[in-house]
Amino acid sequence: MGLRRILLVQSEDTLYSELSIVLKFLECDVVMRRLDALEEETDAEFDAVFIGVGKDVEQVVLKTVELYRHVPLVLVMDKTSPRPLASGLESRATAVVAWPANYATLSACLDKLGGGAPEVTSVRPPELFRSLTGSSTAIQRTRKLIQQVAPSDATVLILGESGTGKEVIARNLHYYSPRRSKPFVPVNCGAIPGELLESELFGHEKGAFTGALSSRQGRFEMAEGGTLFLDEIGDMPLPMQVKLLRVLQERCFERVGSNKTIYCDVRIIAATHRNLEDEIGRNRFREDLYYRLNVFPIEVPSLRDRLEDVPALVEDLTARLRAEKRGDLRLTPAALRALQRYHWPGNVRELANLIERLAILYPNSVVDAADLPEKFQQYVKPEDAAPRRRLQGETTASTEGLGIVRLPGEGLDLREHLNNLECELIRQALDECNGVVAHAANLLRMRRTTLVEKLRKYGLRGEETTVI
Repeated sequence: MGLRRILLVQSEDTLYSELSIVLKFLECDVVMRRLDALEEETDAEFDAVFIGVGKDVEQVVLKTVELYRHVPLVLVMDKTSPRPLASGLESRATAVVAWPANYATLSACLDKLGGGAPEVTSVRPPELFRSLTGSSTAIQRTRKLIQQVAPSDATVLILGESGTGKEVIARNLHYYSPRRSKPFVPVNCGAIPGELLESELFGHEKGAFTGALSSRQGRFEMAEGGTLFLDEIGDMPLPMQVKLLRVLQERCFERVGSNKTIYCDVRIIAATHRNLEDEIGRNRFREDLYYRLNVFPIEVPSLRDRLEDVPALVEDLTARLRAEKRGDLRLTPAALRALQRYHWPGNVRELANLIERLAILYPNSVVDAADLPEKFQQYVKPEDAAPRRRLQGETTASTEGLGIVRLPGEGLDLREHLNNLECELIRQALDECNGVVAHAANLLRMRRTTLVEKLRKYGLRGEETTVI
């Protein structure tokens, strides 16, 4: 287990005493501090900070993040009295644990954090950590580089194939830097025509060119105090490369149509899928700009170089679908093995597209190797292609016990089964809508009066449900 030293920030005694006992049982060195005594441990090194979600959780989180900026933060929520997290609070959490938690859940949480892959219930922002999921040597090396360079203002050049998650790396660098409270401004240098790129980066004054009806800030001004991410820097035209080099050297620029110099405090992170040294040899990229950008290079591994991470990535992507209420998709071990034999030219982006496609084709289902698209079938071994034997009554999907059921050998009463299915879906809709009939009817795509009749039929009635 990777974790050894844990800081518990106290506000409610009962939860912390229980949590401390379990963590010590898991061989962790636990330090407990109240909010007003946090400064006493600022020089100490911790592997994670655990905070209970209570009345003052926002204040506790903000102070903890300020003091322990680069330490994984775990929020512990009481199952018996759930509190909604304040807006933006979940973005600061690395993981969330529902308490009381069993040994396996907490142990898995510690293992994930210890390996640098923060996730338990995936309350963290998916766009931030999505392609960093995994425990392969390659992705751990990338995490280590992020940890080393994030606190500095050094210019970072992110290299890697398309679809590997270069912007995710950039967002992590910003998130774990002292600039995290300031803007993160991305710009795709390859998607903007060369003649408009100067205005996009540096802004322009009114009347500077045809169509400039008003003054406009550029991306450098928008990113003041924060991070400017120059994606696909290898596609930037040579004339713009000269102007960018001047900004990097002198930290100042002028808007298009103005002679007023604007000084900027911006951290630059650039990324490209091109080999810039080859581009220099072909006179398509300036050598002096390359060395100015290549202060701290980070090479993002392709997915084929970390195939052991495919199951974890699939779990992360399907959890994202569930969180967005777009279905509950499961892949069998045979399907996962087939995906791990594929070469993934499109990297994590291709895998994400596949999972989304499968969620549309097989909503709320279990996907086996035979269900994968045609191009994956050559990677299915004979023993995995055989139909999987199912137990009587086993479902191919599970959303709180519901799914597409295999017909039992002795048959079933179809009307009774459909009634049970309809009743369960109505109950779920009521739970989802806090018992409000009108909202549940919208969720089930039926008229309110129809739902009221069905409530009478099945004897359903919630605390906040009014049956007329």
